[in-house]
Amino acid sequence: MEFQFLGLGILTWIVFLPIAGMIIVLLIPDKNHNAIRWTAAAVTGIQVLLAGIIYSVFDQAKTGINNMESFQFVEKYDWITVDAVPWVGKINIDYFFGLDGLSVLMVILTALIAFVGVISSWNIKKMVKGYFALYLLLITGIMGVFVALDFFLFFIFWEVMLLPMYFLIGIWGGKRREYAAIKFFLYTFVGGILMLLTMLALYFSVAVPDPATGEMVHTFNILEMMNPDNFVDGALLGGVDTTWRYVAWMALFINFAIKIPIFPFHTWLPDAHVQAPTPISVILAGVLLKLGAYGLLRINFPILPDATLYFGYFMAVLGMISIIYGALCAMAQEDFKKLIAYSSISHMGIVILGIAALNTQGMVGGVLQMFNHGIITAVLFLSVGVLYDRTHTRGLYDFGGMANQMPKYTGIAMVGMFAALGLPGLNGFVSELFSFLGAFESYRWLTIISVTGIIITAGYILWTVQRIFLGETPQRWEELKDLTLREYISFVPLIILIVLLGIYPSLAIDLINSSLSGLVEFVTGGGGL
Repeated sequence: MEFQFLGLGILTWIVFLPIAGMIIVLLIPDKNHNAIRWTAAAVTGIQVLLAGIIYSVFDQAKTGINNMESFQFVEKYDWITVDAVPWVGKINIDYFFGLDGLSVLMVILTALIAFVGVISSWNIKKMVKGYFALYLLLITGIMGVFVALDFFLFFIFWEVMLLPMYFLIGIWGGKRREYAAIKFFLYTFVGGILMLLTMLALYFSVAVPDPATGEMVHTFNILEMMNPDNFVDGALLGGVDTTWRYVAWMALFINFAIKIPIFPFHTWLPDAHVQAPTPISVILAGVLLKLGAYGLLRINFPILPDATLYFGYFMAVLGMISIIYGALCAMAQEDFKKLIAYSSISHMGIVILGIAALNTQGMVGGVLQMFNHGIITAVLFLSVGVLYDRTHTRGLYDFGGMANQMPKYTGIAMVGMFAALGLPGLNGFVSELFSFLGAFESYRWLTIISVTGIIITAGYILWTVQRIFLGETPQRWEELKDLTLREYISFVPLIILIVLLGIYPSLAIDLINSSLSGLVEFVTGGGGL
């Protein structure tokens, strides 16, 4: 499937349009804040339109995963070619973009959350030009990861995200912003080193014939790495169930687990969330955490299927621990933002438990939970931002009676909270149900224990509702105003999706079902090993 404008494919446009926007922002005079804001809004708004086009023409029957012919919107060109020394051989790196059911929902989610993040950034007053320039660079990095099918390109985009997020937290964050930014940087940087080493090991273990000369050439092509016939005899990562394949899988897993994050790699997240400005918390929880789970599904599972099967129970145990631990930590918080941060650990644990089941129900539930959690957590962090902008406090015991003072805000925040709770009729219920259904088939007792996390979640959500929205309004908050038009624009599309996907989840499930069924079949069959 092709869709081009000015000779460039739709994926190139949706990935690099924010870079064009960043350049325009940098050319606008510093004091012209509204022009800067509207430029960022226009760029991310166009991304939403492009994502809508992708959704409308996406072929749901095509599998993708390891089959080049069934990827959609493919853009593949020679990018870097170097005739290197004999022991390295010819180096060939492709500009290789493509979409399948595994990535299409994440592209749509990124476009939507990026636009919402710009709207919620309207009240940023400090270094406005620098903020929006870094914000747009961050969006390019995130979007690039979801469409890159060359491991080198994937790694470049993965690392591009690091610096803008570091500065967005470190400059525009709260009182302990430097500490949170450095902690985020160190965790992510260490994970990136592990991924780099594994990427190089895979590169030297895989070789394919050059179409022009027939010469065997090492490759970063992710799809070629999924084919066991392409592994060089005697290569470090060749064979089946070898120690080095397990080591490589674990190195990649740690990198992706840090980004998700799951226990015990989670400790950077609460600090980053609490110190980050509200729009960056929305991006961080709404999209950035999904990159880790996506990396597992795109890299670990199909390239090293034998190791994936070997570590399946291990993943499920970590998912279970994250669900319970994250929910208990959320229950203990007195800071509204930190509570939502820990709830993200719990909800991403459901993703890991679902995909570890290695069956279609669990996979569909896990990927749908990635999308749904992105929408729900954006609503929750925006809800925190609304209160903080008006009161300059996030203490759960500082409020009460907000339903009396801000009824429209209360209604919207309630929808997000009950979706996070997993209330039937809202989107969180369907994805959690499928995740637990799939996990129950593979890990019965782990799933039974994990489901208790829903009870704890109900406890801290209802307790939060009681402390913030019910009771009498403190006298100092009696002058608070309800939502503004700009805040409605941020909330409304997310609320519509929460309700729509709760009532009719097939709108999302139909996009991902074929690809995830193909992934399950490929991995459980050993990937042809």
